[in-house]
Amino acid sequence: MGRKPNDSLPRPIADAFAVQGEAAIEAASQPGSNSTISIVHPVELSTETQQTSGSLRMSAITAMHGIVSSLWAGLFVVEPAAKTGIHHHGEQDTVVYVLEGEATVRWGDFGEHSATVGAGDFLHVPSWLPHQELNPSKEQPFRWVVVRSTPEPIVVNLPDDFWTPTDPDPIERKC
Repeated sequence: MGRKPNDSLPRPIADAFAVQGEAAIEAASQPGSNSTISIVHPVELSTETQQTSGSLRMSAITAMHGIVSSLWAGLFVVEPAAKTGIHHHGEQDTVVYVLEGEATVRWGDFGEHSATVGAGDFLHVPSWLPHQELNPSKEQPFRWVVVRSTPEPIVVNLPDDFWTPTDPDPIERKC
């Protein structure tokens, strides 16, 4: 007798997969369901998306590729010794997975916070948070997989002097 794919799983886990599998099959067979897997190959990535100085964004999961989704996804590259302009992504939350390289990310009312991320790290950037990415390497670019919480990318590029205090008594900034 042939072995079933879930035979090696403990019974409660296997039962949960069976129920989920039946639900997935049922959902996929419903009229109007989005039951197609979409693949975007590297040569199909598009730079026709909003950009920030010092970086390159390439869209993958987006309506321009004919993919209906509640998310946007793509790649983000900053070349060696470069930095992006200060920017935020409006109402979008952003999740990043670092593919290669290292980056310093600055954020805050005046860019006063920073963290370093490297290959294998995940990063979450909350909506509306002004931030900037810097590549400290003189030889290697950094590359990220980026997923945003809405289907259309939002990039609000801020002035280069956004974090420069102009008044000795700081005020709260509205983005």
